[in-house]
Amino acid sequence: MIAIAGAKGGCGKTTTTLGLAEAFGRTGTPALAVDADRQLPNLHVRGEVDREPTLAAVDGSDDLVQVAQKNPRAPNVGLLPAPKSSEQVDLAEALERLTLDSVQVLVDCPSGAGPDAVDPLSVADGVIVVTTDDERSLEAAETTIEMASRLGVPVLGVVGNRCSSVPDAVDSWVDVPVLGVVPDVEAPRSNEDARAAYDEIVSALQTKNATSRTPPEYADELLATGVDALDRRLGGGVRPGSVVALTADPASQGEQLLYQLTAVRGTLYVTTCRSERGVDRAIESSTLETGSPTIRRVDRTSPFDQLRTVLGKLPDGANLIVDVADTLERQDRDAYVEFLNDLEERMVETNSVAVLYCTQTASTPANRDITTHVADIVFDLEATVPVTGADVEHYLSVPKHRTDCGFSETIELAFDGATDAVTVPADAVSESPAASPPTFPEEGSSDD
Repeated sequence: MIAIAGAKGGCGKTTTTLGLAEAFGRTGTPALAVDADRQLPNLHVRGEVDREPTLAAVDGSDDLVQVAQKNPRAPNVGLLPAPKSSEQVDLAEALERLTLDSVQVLVDCPSGAGPDAVDPLSVADGVIVVTTDDERSLEAAETTIEMASRLGVPVLGVVGNRCSSVPDAVDSWVDVPVLGVVPDVEAPRSNEDARAAYDEIVSALQTKNATSRTPPEYADELLATGVDALDRRLGGGVRPGSVVALTADPASQGEQLLYQLTAVRGTLYVTTCRSERGVDRAIESSTLETGSPTIRRVDRTSPFDQLRTVLGKLPDGANLIVDVADTLERQDRDAYVEFLNDLEERMVETNSVAVLYCTQTASTPANRDITTHVADIVFDLEATVPVTGADVEHYLSVPKHRTDCGFSETIELAFDGATDAVTVPADAVSESPAASPPTFPEEGSSDD
């Protein structure tokens, strides 16, 4: 169940709920759009269905399909209006009954930050925050994110509604993925560009996930890397506050390992040699399980000052990835040492993990020895082609680990997409069922 929320009224939650439900339907995944706003219900108006039956009529999952009305625009999308004020119903309890397998449930939440908004958020598996590009809406979106954090509900991302580009304020939020922007058009559910935007958002939800993955249980003080074979060998992961140096040949596909590291927690991905959009496209096209990191570009002009600025926004328990560190290693030696000391302190302050990607080339940067000396852990990645035409094989060793958990023998890693993509979050996005999808009744039809 995904909650569609935003503390400011009029930001487009209802339209977004319907747009995403129809986009799920276009992928073959049956969807159900539910109105949780008892005070100002309008999903039935926007969806062009009757006011009744409402959510109050659902007694269990078996009758859900019969109660929901068919969306006139999509036969495999159902609409369920909010309970009337005269209907005595526990909204949170009613929403918890919406557990029909293979149907993606999207809940249109009330505005504000009171109990009415908390109830649907508290039972959701994840939340999508909707905002427009105006100051009040952006502030309200931050309020919604804080509410979700207090409730322990994963924020799947932000949708910029009626926007031509990602708002600057949203782009500065760390650990909150931007799922997409929907243009300001008269009829977004019919407009080709808006429909394409909804389709892209659903595609991102179905293929990228940084919140639902549950790592194996190890010692509480360790942070999983997201690479199962490596975590098992390290006894669960690395200690919070660690600085890791990943050394690899530029042609080794080492970036794929970096992309995997984004899957288990929020990540700030700093690129020094590619554009932000280039990194984003590469992560989107990866066949491995990845997350939706916040990507920032740092150029060669005052890179340490730029990095300190983004480090100041790093949340607790996050990843910082620097791709590649070579640019930094070629700066003034004293300035680089000072930056690494600041980096170490910031990782400890936030209980985070930094990974510096250091490529092995014929011209090794002069300060590479400083990187490997300061690093708490060194990962060394090697790639080999055993036979002409055969797949490249990747092997990882850990020659340095300050807590004595390193290993010189190699473990094989798979970068060929053998890891299945997962949906967001667990039980929140359903795959298309093998059997025939449920069909919602026509508007005004009988239960049978």
